[in-house]
Amino acid sequence: MNNRQNQLQAFNRLLDIMDDLREKCPWDKKQTLESLRHLTIEETYELGDAILDNDLQEIKKELGDLLLHIVFYAKIGSEKNAFDIADVANSICDKLIDRHPHIYGDVVVENEEQVKQNWEKLKLKEGKKSVLEGVPKSLPALVKASRIQDKVKGVGFDWEEPHQVWDKVQEELQELQDEVHQGNQDKIESEFGDVLFSMINYARFLNVNPEDALERTNKKFIKRFMHLEKRAGENGKPLADMTLEEMDVYWNEAKKLNNQSE
Repeated sequence: MNNRQNQLQAFNRLLDIMDDLREKCPWDKKQTLESLRHLTIEETYELGDAILDNDLQEIKKELGDLLLHIVFYAKIGSEKNAFDIADVANSICDKLIDRHPHIYGDVVVENEEQVKQNWEKLKLKEGKKSVLEGVPKSLPALVKASRIQDKVKGVGFDWEEPHQVWDKVQEELQELQDEVHQGNQDKIESEFGDVLFSMINYARFLNVNPEDALERTNKKFIKRFMHLEKRAGENGKPLADMTLEEMDVYWNEAKKLNNQSE
């Protein structure tokens, strides 16, 4: 692995390249904070895919892409005389020191949970009116629900035992079924949302990341369905012409292959 000097040299090289691109490349010269935003989100999802696949080489590449974006934003900020990369780095350093008084101060903590609780209390002291202010509005709903629950847990608003959360899931499922029988679409959607929210809460008590769990299922479904398509093609019969029973044969075949590979 590289030593600290080599790491700093590599980062300085990236800064020099960014300066060159911003000055000489027509595409890079044209970019703004706003035009980069959707690309940054896309790169973040690509990093997430690589992490779920446990592909370390791909993780390295995607981290590089994200680092480029950070340097790019800082370069644009310096052109606006608003901030530069040093300001960005010092800002997070100052925050980390302030938020870790058990490391850089005289606060004593016994476990991870106390660290999280102190973190949320410190945020409120910094002027935030609500612990939920730190949850980005544009987060996907599933991720947002998870972050909301983490945030309120930090100030003690939480269930005490997993069975209490599971009881809540059962209660929400029953309320959903009641509304399905009534046929009110608006209330069905509302209750369905409550079921999802309670399941995400239960996932937290099981130490399961709901986003990762769902994406794992997505990947599993895609793999099995593509096997189904492949087998149907080998037999020269389009899926649209197959019965569910015929498709089920290949689906179960895919499940067996999937189980063997896991």
